[in-house]
Amino acid sequence: MTTLTRPPAEPSDRPKPAGDIKQGQFKRWLLDGMPETSGKRQGPHGKPDQDHTPQAWWKVMCLTGVDYFSTLGYQPAIAALAAGIVSPLATIVLVAVTLLGALPVYRRVAAESARGEGSIAMLERLLPRWGGKLFVLALLGFAATDFMITMTLSAADASAHAIENPFAPEWLHGQEITITLALIAGLGVVFLRGFKEAINVAVVLVGVYLVLNAVVVAVGLAHVVTEAHVVTDWWAALNQQHGNPLIMVGIALLVFPKLALGLSGFETGVAVMPQIKGTPGDTEENPAGRIRGTHKLLTTAALIMSAFLVASSFITTFLIPAAEFQPGGKADGRALAFLAHQFLGDGFGTVYDISTIAILWFAGASAMAGLLNLVPRYLPRFGMAPAWTKAVRPLVLVFTAVGFIITLVFEANVEAQGGAYATGVLVLMTSASIAVTLSARRKKQKAKTIAFGAVAVVFAYTTVANVVERPDGIRIAALFILGIVLVSFASRIRRSFELRATHIKMDQMALEFTAANEEGPIRIIAHEPKRLSADRYQLKLQHAQQANHLPIDSDAIFIEIIVDDSSDFEQELFVEGKVRHGFKILEIHSNNVPNTLAAVLLHIRDVTGLMPHIYFRWTEGNPIANLSKFLFFGEGEIAPVTREVLREAEPDITRRPWVHVG
Repeated sequence: MTTLTRPPAEPSDRPKPAGDIKQGQFKRWLLDGMPETSGKRQGPHGKPDQDHTPQAWWKVMCLTGVDYFSTLGYQPAIAALAAGIVSPLATIVLVAVTLLGALPVYRRVAAESARGEGSIAMLERLLPRWGGKLFVLALLGFAATDFMITMTLSAADASAHAIENPFAPEWLHGQEITITLALIAGLGVVFLRGFKEAINVAVVLVGVYLVLNAVVVAVGLAHVVTEAHVVTDWWAALNQQHGNPLIMVGIALLVFPKLALGLSGFETGVAVMPQIKGTPGDTEENPAGRIRGTHKLLTTAALIMSAFLVASSFITTFLIPAAEFQPGGKADGRALAFLAHQFLGDGFGTVYDISTIAILWFAGASAMAGLLNLVPRYLPRFGMAPAWTKAVRPLVLVFTAVGFIITLVFEANVEAQGGAYATGVLVLMTSASIAVTLSARRKKQKAKTIAFGAVAVVFAYTTVANVVERPDGIRIAALFILGIVLVSFASRIRRSFELRATHIKMDQMALEFTAANEEGPIRIIAHEPKRLSADRYQLKLQHAQQANHLPIDSDAIFIEIIVDDSSDFEQELFVEGKVRHGFKILEIHSNNVPNTLAAVLLHIRDVTGLMPHIYFRWTEGNPIANLSKFLFFGEGEIAPVTREVLREAEPDITRRPWVHVG
């Protein structure tokens, strides 16, 4: 196949030092379980294994519930501290936005992303090419903010519940940061060992937690009824501070963005869709049963959470002195736990604390699983992350380290992290409402377009108001976005010389062209598909014959790469054989030229057993400018890049297709 008589020594034949062997064992452990394709992850938000048994929607609801319902551990205290005596009215506004805005939006998202991709995938489809990719990277930054702060905030609140328990050892007091770091480290250890699907654990945690909260709320409401003066005192204070009811409603609308933590469960509700059991008639294209189950999940979770939010907001505002909500107070970050201890005794209160700590810790596990599912779904496919990001353990180490940094920066303070959490949640909800609005507009559903558009305006206002009021959230999100963008583009440049074809298929005519010469070599001339006249093909053939001493009677084949969307990275290739002006053509639609040429040459070699030779002309122009064109548009410095891709893909030069440039 080649004229080489002495192939180079194979690097694998050389003995390896003992240190390299140990390093190889560690690397195998670190990358163990790396899936063939992105999206198959560990944890409750991951894509289930093929032998996984889907579960009833109410069981899967508990997976999203460990994130959504666990906010009851800190939401009432944050709401009381942020909104004061207006907290109950602002909570009613929050519930109205939940049921009339977020719920319809995410029911639509579920119907259009039945595999659990969520609103980010919808926007990716609606906004193609580089603009869509950059938008997705920005949304990933906000999603990372949401999940990371869920992890650190939940751990911080769990530490608050542990420290304030009357049976807690004295030495725990003042150790909030240490306890929070230990809880986050515990998450990391669990995922490094291998976190398996835990629906049954989630069902138990959520079931017990909701029952305990129902008891606390019922007892609290009973105290409100028996101590009716707390209601009249609250109403008198409200009128004294804010005057007439219209002003009260206006203030409730203004402070509503501070309560946005109570909207956190919808994105994860869609993410767990693959876990839901459908109906026998479901198909991959139309999983109607799974979609109905998800609608039940979202609606039931929203109704349960809305009832708890309204009731808890009233009883905590009526029954807990305002001073206890301040930093260092006994109700700081744990309002319902305060009432549990006060009205039901330290025994019941301790059981409540243990349940709260457990569900908050599991909410962190849910957030970690969400990150492990989200990042590999997009970045490796965009070519914007190293291949190791498809493995669980390296990502776990990265996310755990980031969790440590956030905890240290915010000193494990629940209230201080509330703004960042709300920012991540609200941006995702705003993007979801925009996605469904664009979807309804594309389908010419005028009434739904107007309704979803109004919801998008509400969420956009809420997001802006939250950012203005608490800019820490946008700063953290900006750091995540900047980090993701820088790492993504550095990785894209580093991976530019990889083979990107996930699968190659040749039609019958293409196979006949490449198999026509039984002895080889197979001679292929690279041709730009913008010039398709007979004269152009003839001139290109004559140039190859003259510059590269191509035999006059050689049965050369032209190959043409049509670049569609250069922002894509991985792609399946279909090689189509055509005859144009009497010349044989191999035509391929792809996202770039050099990597596609290299992949097709290697495929032809493997299919035919003959060595392909490809012939180029040197590219005119500045080589740096041409390389930039290749990185961003998939064209430019074709010949040397094709050769480099082949060199990295095939280390054995005796089996490497030949590249001729004249």
